[in-house]
Amino acid sequence: MHLILHFLVPLIVSLLFFRSDSDKKAWLKAYLLMMAGMLIDIDHLFAYPIYDPLRCSIGFHPLHTLVPILIYSGLCLFKPTRWLGVGLMIHIVLDSIDCQVTNGVWVV
Repeated sequence: MHLILHFLVPLIVSLLFFRSDSDKKAWLKAYLLMMAGMLIDIDHLFAYPIYDPLRCSIGFHPLHTLVPILIYSGLCLFKPTRWLGVGLMIHIVLDSIDCQVTNGVWVV
């Protein structure tokens, strides 16, 4: 379910924001920029094991720590990087929720 939400939530956000937009491809551009936020999971490749269903990503993986998260927040403030920043923040929020559901904590 967690992985599905990483695809579904950005889709819902992009469709909500571009419901009546005259540029029919604007929602797709926003969606693809938000999906680029999934690339931060590349840091999972440096962990052993690569996937651990009980591990909280927030605070453990380098791209899921405080300084990068602050940078992702900053990306939301500027129009050229807004949708990428929103996608990254959606990713972090979903990972935080996953930490709470699987481990009972928000961060490591």
